[in-house]
Amino acid sequence: MIEIKTPVFPESIADGEVAAWRVAVGDEVKRDQILVDIETDKVVLEVVAPEDGKLTKITKDVGETVLTEEVLGEFEPGQVVSGSPADAEPIKATESEPSAPEIVSEKPAAAEALTSPAARKLAEENQIAIETIEGSGKGGRVTKEDVLKAVAAVEKQDVAAPAATQQVAEPPSVPGERVERRVPMTRLRASIARRLVDAQHTAAMLTTFNEVDMQAIMDLRAQYRDAFEQVHNGTRLGFMSFFVRASIEALKRFPSVNASIDGSDIVYHGYQDIGVAVGSPRGLVVPVIREADSLTLAEIEDQVRDFGIKARDGELSIDEMTGGTFTISNGGVFGSLMSTPILNPPQTGILGMHKIQERPMVVGGEIQIRPMMYLALSYDHRLIDGSEAVRFLVTIKDFLEEPARILLDI
Repeated sequence: MIEIKTPVFPESIADGEVAAWRVAVGDEVKRDQILVDIETDKVVLEVVAPEDGKLTKITKDVGETVLTEEVLGEFEPGQVVSGSPADAEPIKATESEPSAPEIVSEKPAAAEALTSPAARKLAEENQIAIETIEGSGKGGRVTKEDVLKAVAAVEKQDVAAPAATQQVAEPPSVPGERVERRVPMTRLRASIARRLVDAQHTAAMLTTFNEVDMQAIMDLRAQYRDAFEQVHNGTRLGFMSFFVRASIEALKRFPSVNASIDGSDIVYHGYQDIGVAVGSPRGLVVPVIREADSLTLAEIEDQVRDFGIKARDGELSIDEMTGGTFTISNGGVFGSLMSTPILNPPQTGILGMHKIQERPMVVGGEIQIRPMMYLALSYDHRLIDGSEAVRFLVTIKDFLEEPARILLDI
């Protein structure tokens, strides 16, 4: 017998929770087939079969808390019998046109097999039967987008989707009935809530505001957009890379904003690892751009785009979300005009971006319509003085309004 154990958790993760067993006791599986999902505060980890064989015992049921390298069950290695569930390949059945009776009789098994782990997890969290969703992916695979559309339909949101990919039976409603849905909070959502409250209780958090004229960056993007995409293999020139570069240069000039507090010590970081807050179906996550100072604008844009895709598909790793010396949050993509971002401990600063809105501004003694953005810097007043925070934010503003200053290092 082989003991099936939880993976080794990083220092930043204390424990996990058994989210779902993908096989039952007695099921035969192939090597590297997923046995169980472990949900942590940051990501969902998949535990796979060490070799061909079958699961003989489950010691940790769904919902139980597990520690690093704790035994989850037992596994008996052995040759998989031909025709067993592990040998079945439901995906191949979709390559040809099956008859109607076959579709009806094999729908539940096929739906389970043709569902990505992230899509299955999302469906379970929202209490939606996966077999009721018709997949739009290759071979009928149910994708995360299909589940999101189904969730939107259940919650009566106005989501445009083809009827063929949105076959969700909504529960009957009684006219005048006040409907409520109660679902358990996901481990990630609970972790986010706990960290946000802790940040407000442990840090002397304060926010300072400024505004930036985005005209220079918008003109630069308009002038070089096509050439940039052509030279960098389709990478689009967005706003985030400019804000990352401006933040890096400001952090070099104000090292305390790039520092962290560890007990009674101040830790000054000689590098800039920039966290980028990204929304995902499971909640807000903050993947980190490592050694951001060494990256070009195109490389920064590539990383930000990849983080967004991975967050959407639930594929961010623990390493990608660990650490960081400073965070940037862009509420402008959702239409936020102004906000006070909350610190991401143990960091001492977070920059909030917002929507670009045309406003009348006095320029050279004349009133002009300019594309303006409010900036917000939340900081830990225990380490950063108010004047230092204001000068830091003004430095970012200056770099953004005159991007050439970044290249000239002035």
